[in-house]
Amino acid sequence: MEPIVGIDLGTTNSEIALVRDSQPFVFEDNGDPILPSFVGLSEDGRLLVGAAAKNQWVLAPERTIKSIKRKMGQDVKVKLGDQEYRPQEISAMILKALRDRAAAQLGVPVNKAVITVPAYFNDAQRQATREAGELAGLEVVRILNEPTAASLTYDPSQRELRRLLVYDLGGGTFDVSIVQAQEGVVEVLASHGDTQLGGDDFDDLLLNLVCDRFQQEHGVDLRANLVARSRVLRAVEAAKRHLSYHPFARIEEEFIAEKDGQALHLNMEISRQEYETLIQPLLDRTMDCVQQALDDANLIASSIDKVVLVGGATRTPLITQMLEDRLGQPAHQEVNPDLCVAMGAAIQAGIIAGAEVGSVLVDITPHSLGIKCVDSQRGFPFEYHFAPIIHRNTPLPASRSELFYTFHDNQTEVEIDVYQGESDDVRHNHRVGRFMVQGLSRVPAGNPIVVQLDLNLDGILKVSARERATGLQKQVVIENALARFEREELDQARERLEQLWALPGGTDDYQDEDEGTNGFTPSTEEEELPSLVPGPREGQREAVQARALLEKAERLLDRTQPEDRVEVERLMTRVRTALTDRQWDKLTAACNELADTLFYLEDI
Repeated sequence: MEPIVGIDLGTTNSEIALVRDSQPFVFEDNGDPILPSFVGLSEDGRLLVGAAAKNQWVLAPERTIKSIKRKMGQDVKVKLGDQEYRPQEISAMILKALRDRAAAQLGVPVNKAVITVPAYFNDAQRQATREAGELAGLEVVRILNEPTAASLTYDPSQRELRRLLVYDLGGGTFDVSIVQAQEGVVEVLASHGDTQLGGDDFDDLLLNLVCDRFQQEHGVDLRANLVARSRVLRAVEAAKRHLSYHPFARIEEEFIAEKDGQALHLNMEISRQEYETLIQPLLDRTMDCVQQALDDANLIASSIDKVVLVGGATRTPLITQMLEDRLGQPAHQEVNPDLCVAMGAAIQAGIIAGAEVGSVLVDITPHSLGIKCVDSQRGFPFEYHFAPIIHRNTPLPASRSELFYTFHDNQTEVEIDVYQGESDDVRHNHRVGRFMVQGLSRVPAGNPIVVQLDLNLDGILKVSARERATGLQKQVVIENALARFEREELDQARERLEQLWALPGGTDDYQDEDEGTNGFTPSTEEEELPSLVPGPREGQREAVQARALLEKAERLLDRTQPEDRVEVERLMTRVRTALTDRQWDKLTAACNELADTLFYLEDI
């Protein structure tokens, strides 16, 4: 069977994939599945495509072209060396590099492809993409919408009618689409976006922040030197990726500049909170697009069955939080956001070729993992709060860390109590292990402690806690952490059955061991142990209360009269909008109004 490949021709990065043994896989080059969408000429006139072209872009922009996708369909030419090229020709160079990568690994020629485009591309842009494929020696058997491709990776043979919201934030562009899928037919209901917004803009903001601080400290602007700027840009890109999973990132570059004959070194720490505050205005723009797409499709948030994240920039935790606040459901990124579209294109190509295609298999953690800490509940300390660190459905292997603080003054030890489950109350969850960290500094309450969880494919969980001020660290390894939840349930069930069988009166005389405890597992604590509190987030308490109120409203909707349902949905939208935009005063007012309405409906 002649192979038909799937290609994600992206603004910043591109990938090529194929279905093999019913599963899509992405072709790699030296272990990297991503080909940067850069084309350039070296000093000696050699053609550069991919990483080599990207590396020279900052130093030789006159010999390098990036983001050519933004010009597709336009009657323009771009200069490369002494020649001028149409956008289709530059894109064809990228497509040929991808084609050659696949052919080299398959050992057979690659002549046919499905190529993806944004849903908002017009006919001229789609035709230009097809022409680029033909120039690269490919028969383009299908031009596929990117959100359609993304939806195929989650369920290629969807039987029931489902609506998905695909939030696609790549390096250079953003778009959000609402698609409807049933019986293998996927229809785009609405699409909205911003072609001048992407992860590259996050890099620029972080670059300017770092350079401004360096200039304030040393009086040297690193942006004025192309080599220094290039080094800082690479460093902030790495820091941005690190902040997706950890609360702090260190940016270090030795001998970055010179002043008065003295070498200057860049050594700076950035917190996730600083970074998220920096990009918040850009993310607000994406939330406006989300609402516009819902309005264009004549849908409300509760009409969406699944939220899918596409694009590497969506790994930023704030994006997931904002989407969950606005749409009232978790955002899915089990399938690698960088490769999701290419894999979907391969699935469509496999379907066209008549290959057997199954859902993408991804190793994920089935339950959230986190620690017990103290949090505020109704104005009082609550010592059984569950703070998830690795969330349910996170792809494996996973490494995540979060910031916590000591609860008491002069607290020299802390218990790290690890649980698995989804409840905010650890007494509803299952303990998988615990250990003590002793010898902490005698300082006032608020001593920062970083807790990190590392979970591998074999279910081995490594838990570590580190005092930031001194570097004091302790860790524990928990074997088979993924299966422990089910095994503990099995042991409890076996114990209950043994008690039941031992009773002379059978089930009539049996009392459940948890009766009278409201389902809580009886505490095994002999004494109160030192605890941690979660790192502060502005509006955290208001957000928790708002989410609880929205859940209550969702439960009441099914038994609400049509005339009242419209009002409840309107108020729910107000709450979600204020929550997403972090307008805490408006959120409080909207919650109060919604709570009053729900109170009235409960009495009916």
